[in-house]
Amino acid sequence: MNDALKKLHTAGLVVLQDRKLLLAYSKRKHAFYLPGGKLDDGENAVAAIIREIKEELSIDLSPEELDFYCHISAPAYGEEPPVMMEQDCFLYTLKSTPVVNAEIEAVRFFSFTAFKKEVVQVPGVLLLFQQLIQDDKVDA
Repeated sequence: MNDALKKLHTAGLVVLQDRKLLLAYSKRKHAFYLPGGKLDDGENAVAAIIREIKEELSIDLSPEELDFYCHISAPAYGEEPPVMMEQDCFLYTLKSTPVVNAEIEAVRFFSFTAFKKEVVQVPGVLLLFQQLIQDDKVDA
């Protein structure tokens, strides 16, 4: 990892169903990502994920529903100049059907095999899948 790269602090929501991971399709970047987004100035990861999920998926989260899962450091896809994404990931059990908003076009559950067939391989999603496989939460 290059310490000279600018860091992009983000929060991501990890929703699992039938050993598959929920991903959101970004209209702007034309790729599937973990739902969530950038931390605003002065905001922590929990506040950011609550705000971002409300904006993107029309789901109201509360802090007690979120379980910290892991931290991912990966090159941020589509950022110029190159940026290192620093993402806190939170497990959440889906209680309602997401309704896409903002820059999100669609949501879909992916197995690792299905995600690898996507045209765009977002580095942070690949790292998260590796962690989920290691922890026996999704299939390889």
